[in-house]
Amino acid sequence: MTTPAINYQELTEKIKLWGQELGFSQVGISDVDLSAHEAALSRWLENNYHGNMDYMARHGLMRARAKELVEGTLNVISVRMDYLPTDAKFARILKNRDHAYISRYALGRDYHKLMRKRLKQLGEKIKEHCQTFNYRPFVDSAPILERPLAEKAGLGWVGKHSLLINKQAGSWFFLGELLVDLPLIADKKPENDCGSCIACIKICPTQAIVEPYVVDARRCISYLTIELREAIPIEYRALIGNRIYGCDDCQLICPWNKFAKLGSEDDFKPRQNLDNIALLTLFSWDEASFLNKTEGSPIRRIGFSCWQRNIAVAIGNADYSAENVAALTEKLNSADEMVTEHIHWALEQQALKLQKMSQDKNLRLTARLIRSVEKGMPRDA
Repeated sequence: MTTPAINYQELTEKIKLWGQELGFSQVGISDVDLSAHEAALSRWLENNYHGNMDYMARHGLMRARAKELVEGTLNVISVRMDYLPTDAKFARILKNRDHAYISRYALGRDYHKLMRKRLKQLGEKIKEHCQTFNYRPFVDSAPILERPLAEKAGLGWVGKHSLLINKQAGSWFFLGELLVDLPLIADKKPENDCGSCIACIKICPTQAIVEPYVVDARRCISYLTIELREAIPIEYRALIGNRIYGCDDCQLICPWNKFAKLGSEDDFKPRQNLDNIALLTLFSWDEASFLNKTEGSPIRRIGFSCWQRNIAVAIGNADYSAENVAALTEKLNSADEMVTEHIHWALEQQALKLQKMSQDKNLRLTARLIRSVEKGMPRDA
């Protein structure tokens, strides 16, 4: 008995339906040809824009060659999952310098495991309908150019900030991939609708978007607060503000995000009050508290030392208060060498702010005195 031939058009449509049933906001199919991106990737690496992320250079052009990653790959199934929380409190927290701003993607449970599990379930579902089928799921877990692949799969276009933008859903979503050895029907790449807009380039606090579609990671606040394991360069510390884990500014300003969709996954909802919490509360955590309260969170992977480093910088950037100085000073007794350096910097910033407050007060007193003297002078004096 012969096995009936697979109708790949029909299977492609079913895969998209199964993906949505598993909670993915959108599913698309692309081929594996990213040769058009190899020259740009090489230039990016040559310019050392990857900073200390050595794995970027180590894998080199493999990131653009999915067939080298998984032998036999014919297509890539790309998925997106919306994560924007209800009442995200963006501007309110950024303006409240005594509170911590944590990138909205990291407020809840780590998305990697959830999406990988769902991708594996999708792979197993496909397997039920194929006599032979091989697949591998990836969620930020392989040297692969996921955004260009997602773009080719019709999920959106790569914006000038290098993130994927969807015309109907903005950019607040996670991406994942399933590399498969099936000749599925590929989707069409959408038009790039960034137009002449450069809002993301202009708003970046550290000017990390060095040209449209090119980000120098070494300047990016997300890199500085998450990927970097060393001291944050002094020239960027004041620019970081109260952002202690990642940065969302380029997404916040993007006009397409007025169409952003709210996430429906409970796992992505804020935990431990991280969407509205004081810097001093977080700075008071010891390492055991940090590990306990960040269990299952992407924040945990930066480690306690980098966590303290980031918060120390943010406290330095906060308005002066005796409580800030006391908390920083107290931490000097237990902090490691890297954190100590950032605490001393923060204490200097607090001292400068106190000095300015005193000067401003003296100026106000002087102005008040002059006005009182003027009032008592004759009109023709």
